[in-house]
Amino acid sequence: MVAPKAAPAKGSEPKAASKMHRRSRSGCFTCRLRRKKCDEGKNQCKACKHLGLKCEYKRPMWWSNNEQRKHQKETIKNIIKRTKLSEKTTQIGTSCAATPPGLSHSLPTSATYSEATARTRAPSIESQHSPGYDFNPPLSHDYYDFHPHIVSPPYDTNAHYQPFPPTPYEVDVKTERQMYVNDIPTRHDSMISTFSTYQPPSAHPTLPSFPEDEWINEDIYNTGDMFSGTEEGLDFEFFDFSHGAPQASQQALIQVDDCDRPLLDHFIDNVLRLIFPILEVNQHGSARSEVILPALESNKCYLHCCLSISAIHLKSTQGLQGERIDSDIVRHRYATIAELCEALKLDTNHLQILEATLGMIFFQCSVGRPDDALPDISWHQHFQAAISLVRKLELPHAMVHDNNARVHPPFNMTLASWIDILGATMLGRSPEFADTYREKNQSGSSSGLCELMGCEDSMMYLISEVACLDALKSSNGINDMQLCQLIGSLGTSLDTTEVPAELLMWPYSSTGAIRPKQLSRNMTSVFRLAARIYLCSLVPNKTKDDPAMQALVDRFTGSLHLIPHGPDGFDRSIVWPLLIAGSESTADSTFRQALASRIASLGEHAEFGSFGRMVRLLQEVWRQSDEAIRIGSGQNVHWRDVMQQKGWDFLLI
Repeated sequence: MVAPKAAPAKGSEPKAASKMHRRSRSGCFTCRLRRKKCDEGKNQCKACKHLGLKCEYKRPMWWSNNEQRKHQKETIKNIIKRTKLSEKTTQIGTSCAATPPGLSHSLPTSATYSEATARTRAPSIESQHSPGYDFNPPLSHDYYDFHPHIVSPPYDTNAHYQPFPPTPYEVDVKTERQMYVNDIPTRHDSMISTFSTYQPPSAHPTLPSFPEDEWINEDIYNTGDMFSGTEEGLDFEFFDFSHGAPQASQQALIQVDDCDRPLLDHFIDNVLRLIFPILEVNQHGSARSEVILPALESNKCYLHCCLSISAIHLKSTQGLQGERIDSDIVRHRYATIAELCEALKLDTNHLQILEATLGMIFFQCSVGRPDDALPDISWHQHFQAAISLVRKLELPHAMVHDNNARVHPPFNMTLASWIDILGATMLGRSPEFADTYREKNQSGSSSGLCELMGCEDSMMYLISEVACLDALKSSNGINDMQLCQLIGSLGTSLDTTEVPAELLMWPYSSTGAIRPKQLSRNMTSVFRLAARIYLCSLVPNKTKDDPAMQALVDRFTGSLHLIPHGPDGFDRSIVWPLLIAGSESTADSTFRQALASRIASLGEHAEFGSFGRMVRLLQEVWRQSDEAIRIGSGQNVHWRDVMQQKGWDFLLI
């Protein structure tokens, strides 16, 4: 057996993680439950085959229920225990001629039954847990006929071997599912369920015991507990999706013209994964199966919105020019707005209208270059229509109703809340549903913001309060003394949300799998520091070169190293904190070098969506503020003023 590797030092965790494999999002669910690397082998991955586990590539029923997940963990434990127990039995058999080779899961070969040759733990093709194994082999002594120096033990008649149960059998049931989009196969899933009569044998006095909570280390993977670095399970049925739970046999029959089919394919293959990266981490596949595809199938307005977004992404990423791509963008954008206006006149299908309106606002944050300008109304005017629909559907009431109960927040209300809170800071206004967030904060209940976007709900509620204070200051509705008192009060509230520094660590485990709750904890820390900077910027006569402000910016810069960067990182999920901290940085601040490094790591992806617009805005803010400092004007340059000067109507979330 290969000796276990030493665990990496705590301080070198980020460096070690950078050398890990890129996390696959298509590994089998058994390996993902065990937090182990999956080689994604066809039909059955190497790890599951080696350990005799059921390899499931399609999300099984137990994945969506915490209790069933715990039960599945125990089942996997037992299977691994009996596999290891059998291997131990085989090892004893190799050192004692009186021990029958038949106790091993692998049939005897010259490699498995020798006196001094070291054996590997590679899976045997004849394992009881391998396909094609004959579970009823005839009792034979032929093996000993080829090895006359070994005395054949009478194990078929010796009473010593009678306590072992008869040869077990297993039945494999294979289920396959094919997803079709407009009768074109797009995704194929296969699942094998196994019925087994195998019962683990009673412990032999010469064999080591396996404590109930001990997980077996494997030499073919990184060492450590099988669930090393794992946390409590997530609720995979957290949101109340407007389309309900997806059906196992659901086919996405999306009606689209032939000329628009490339746009639909591009959206599904390239744009969809950019929209909800945190939701994808928390609930793998939910964005596709429970939000996007059902809406594309049933909501024509939503379909036009997505096709327009796809055309914008196609134009910006592939540099397409010409009337055709511009026509596709404008045509589907106009069709979206026309459908919305018609539905609003009829005053029906409020949920579908809200879904399409939020999509038209939020999806734009993932695509396009900063200089892309669409000839229609601004995002906040669209959001006014969304607010009206939210009130008609009484979603705020659904959010606060029975805060002590375990209720699933409406998905559309959660998305609207994220846009509402951070969008209010773009405009210098109070969030529309600030009272709702205040009530949720007092009750300590969740709105689903953490599961959807990564920042804990309590922190977002406090950012809503800071936005309200910003709006009061902008409207001269409060004097300086009252303003300072409220700033101090909110600062104390932010203090109560702080977590010990030792709880902030690299979000990837030693196997390279991301830990969603750790990522959320790190992102909340980044948002918390941004909220502090935002709050301190409201202090009367505060300047950027104030030492306390620059100390906060430096702390913010230090917290960024715990957020994965690059094309597969999460820089695009922290656009708002980067904007707030960057707008207060000075020319010699370490923040600017850190941001430049993350931009270089993103490559061309840094030019698109809200991230690209945020970079463009910061560059202009820095140019003006650095010039003001150079000439000694002492004038603070606010990023909202720069947006207004340039005519930029950005939603940087």
